[in-house]
Amino acid sequence: MYDTEQNDQLVDNFNGLLEIYTPEFQLPDDYPMEKKYFLKDDLHDRWNVFNIEKEKIHSLIKSICIDKYNETPELFDAAVGILELNDSDYLKDNSLLKTNDWKSFVDEIKFHNRFHTNFINIEVLDIFCDYVKVPYKEGETLYRARISEEEEGIPIDEMGPPPMGKASDGRVNPLGISYLYLSNDRDTTIHEIRAGTHDYITIGTFKLNEDIEVIDFINLDKISPFSDIGLEQHAINKKHLRKISNEIAKPLRRGDGTLDYLPTQYISDYLKSKGYDGIKYKSTMNPEGFNLAVFNPKLFDCTDVKVFDIKGMTYQKKEIEE
Repeated sequence: MYDTEQNDQLVDNFNGLLEIYTPEFQLPDDYPMEKKYFLKDDLHDRWNVFNIEKEKIHSLIKSICIDKYNETPELFDAAVGILELNDSDYLKDNSLLKTNDWKSFVDEIKFHNRFHTNFINIEVLDIFCDYVKVPYKEGETLYRARISEEEEGIPIDEMGPPPMGKASDGRVNPLGISYLYLSNDRDTTIHEIRAGTHDYITIGTFKLNEDIEVIDFINLDKISPFSDIGLEQHAINKKHLRKISNEIAKPLRRGDGTLDYLPTQYISDYLKSKGYDGIKYKSTMNPEGFNLAVFNPKLFDCTDVKVFDIKGMTYQKKEIEE
C-alpha cells in the first residue's frame, strides 16, 4: 500500500509525466488523429509503468493524481496528444531519427547514403545509451556453441569466431569483421545455432579476461520515464528505441540479404567507435536467455568445451494473422 497522503513523490512524478499531454480540445486543428491516444493506453503502450490491465490503469492514475483529475478531467477521460510529436523543429533536434521513421532510415542506409547518413541524431543515441551501460567484470563466464561434424567435437582453440575476412554478415557485425557472439547459458546457445535432432554440438565456456562495458539493448526501451531524460524527448523516442532493440535481436533468416543488416550494423559500429566493448541483446530463440556481441574477441578466452548429442526438439508454432 502506498500512502499518497504521507509520501507525495509518486504523485509528483506522475503529475510531471502528465504535463507532457494536452487534452484533445486544446490540440491544434491540424494535429493528426493517429497521434491522439487515451491516457490509459499511452501509459500502458508507451511507458509500460503499470503491470495491470489498461482499464485498471484509468482508475489507478485518477486515484494517484486526484487533484489533477479534478482540475482537468478531460486529460483522463478523453483523447490526448503530445504536442512535440507533431513539431518538426523539435523533432529535428530531439528525435533519434529526426523527422524520419524507421523505414526511411532503412531505405537511406540501404540505397542512398550508407556511411555518412544524416537521418540519425547520434547525440540523442548517446543520451539513451548512457542509461543502459552495463559493466562485466573480469572472470565472468558466457557460452558459445557450434555444430560439430563428429562426436569428437571442435577443439578448444577453434571455438572462437571466424578469422578476420571470413565472417559473414550479422545483425551486429559487418561482412568480414569478426565479433564474438556469446550467450548467458548453454540452453540459449543451442537455440541460437538452431541445432537439430541428432546434431553433435560443441559448447565452449568463455571467460572474460578484463573488465568491460557494453550497451544493454534489452533495456534500451525500458528506461524509466522518471529518469533525468526530458519527458518530451523520452516520449518521442520510445518507439525508435523499441524498434532498435527488436531489430538487433531479430533472428537471421534464410531469406535475409546483406542489405537487411545494414541499419543495425550502422548503429553497432557507431557504438564501437565510442569505445564500448559490445552489445547485449535479447534472445528471440530462447526467451529465458540473452546474447552478447563482443567487438574484440580477444577479450574472452575459451577455457573448456563439452560435446552434446541432440536427442530431440520441441517446436512451437504461431498462426500468422491476416
